[in-house]
Amino acid sequence: MHDNLEENAVFFLDLASRLRQLGSDASPPEEMRVSPSHLALIDYVKRNPDCGIQEMAEALHLSTPTVSVSVRQLEKSGLIARKPNPEDRRAVQLFLTPKGEEIQKSIQAFHRQKFKILLEGLTPQERELLITLLEKALNAAEKKF
Repeated sequence: MHDNLEENAVFFLDLASRLRQLGSDASPPEEMRVSPSHLALIDYVKRNPDCGIQEMAEALHLSTPTVSVSVRQLEKSGLIARKPNPEDRRAVQLFLTPKGEEIQKSIQAFHRQKFKILLEGLTPQERELLITLLEKALNAAEKKF
């Protein structure tokens, strides 16, 4: 392994690319195809029902107009719906439609299966170590952003 942080970053990027490609020949069915950016919004709404557009934008480090445009696209697709915020009539709250719930669950199950296949190649101790180290690295990185 490399001791140089720059070399480690390059190697990690390569691994991340390979991870994204893992099982790409077994992509989700057409009706489940949602862009990664839209999936991030769908997942956020799933974890934070009744959230607002600005709240979502701040949490995901995106601009409010970017989130607003994507939410409109997801509304047209029937995956997200909005309702007036009872405390502030100018604001809206977002929630997943039944179709959005179904798509979110299906996509998450598809991704879980891919990662289960990846983790099968490790012993239980190696899996625990990998997850622990990745969580530690992510926690440290998130503090810088």
